[in-house]
Amino acid sequence: MERQGRQAPVPGKVVTGGSTPTGAAHAPQAVAVDAVVIGAGPVGLFQVFQLGLHGLQAHVIDALPYIGGQCAELYGDKPIYDIPGIRVCTGNELVQRLHAQITPFAPTFHLGQQADMLQVLPEGGFLIGTARGTQLKARTVFIASGVGAFMPRTLKLPGLQAHEGRQVLYHWDGATRLAGQQVVVHGGGAPAVELAIALATAPEALRPARVTLQHRRDVFDATPAVLDELQALRAAGRIAVAIGMASATVEDAGRLTGLELTTPEGATLRLPLDALLVRLGLVPRLGPIADWGLQLERKQLVVDTATFSTNVPGIHAVGDAVTYPGKRKLILSGFHEAALAAFGAAEWLAGRKLPLEYTTSSERLHGLLGVGSAAQA
Repeated sequence: MERQGRQAPVPGKVVTGGSTPTGAAHAPQAVAVDAVVIGAGPVGLFQVFQLGLHGLQAHVIDALPYIGGQCAELYGDKPIYDIPGIRVCTGNELVQRLHAQITPFAPTFHLGQQADMLQVLPEGGFLIGTARGTQLKARTVFIASGVGAFMPRTLKLPGLQAHEGRQVLYHWDGATRLAGQQVVVHGGGAPAVELAIALATAPEALRPARVTLQHRRDVFDATPAVLDELQALRAAGRIAVAIGMASATVEDAGRLTGLELTTPEGATLRLPLDALLVRLGLVPRLGPIADWGLQLERKQLVVDTATFSTNVPGIHAVGDAVTYPGKRKLILSGFHEAALAAFGAAEWLAGRKLPLEYTTSSERLHGLLGVGSAAQA
């Protein structure tokens, strides 16, 4: 029952990591690309579309392991009413529609990676590196990071960090097998409840031996339908619930074997586990962008509203990441900004004004989109 927007297939190539350390970056090792879009939320995805109309292929970097950004994470199941031409859609549905729209342009996605380095190259262009070693040499860069890279809230317990990525998982997409294990899901919000239900109702060959939902109190924040399903699975013995504050780790021979909980009554409870899946929500962090020499105002990027360029030529910014007089943090405003940013970048790269073309009538655009007679010729 993980949110559908996270599981939808991503059009284009998906790259989840790299092999070259960022600190050893050299331009010859980098992949040459037209454009890099930092942020895979709705505005970042629409930026890919607008770049595609100008014949510029994009690589997209996002710290989350799935696309959709804040829209999918915070509003995935909630209705949105102010997208032009769509009476109502959920955040997940909007992301899925944007998936389909950018398919003709075959973007490459670098998911689960944070852009932590950007250099202006003396020969022109930019070198972008991620913490996982991906290196891209881009002609132009677009920052659509919203209020920042969404990073998981961590569980603060001494010694827990040593087990991250093996037994302690802040993201789980099904790749790590949990069959036959004692799995504890830590958290009291909808993501934690939905994950516990998904694990408990997985096919038998994939199902953990025991699923425990652990929270500081026996109150969970999810939709009534999800809470009803949780209650039914608790009654059937398929999900156990452990109530108490996690106070210490239990380890044996270098492995995490359990958590110590302090119950509301003050007693100590030892909770055995093989894997701990932490779901405490996400927190936005501006991160390394603040160190890239870009003009900031109250942690937002200052842009020229004619082209949405920053103070560094060739670097553009759109969406909630930017500020300017009259700025409104709306998705539809971000779409407008992405269109102007794409035109600004294309004209900057071409060194001249470009004619305005319409998707209704331009054979060139029809060819790029794979529609009409131009695509069939």
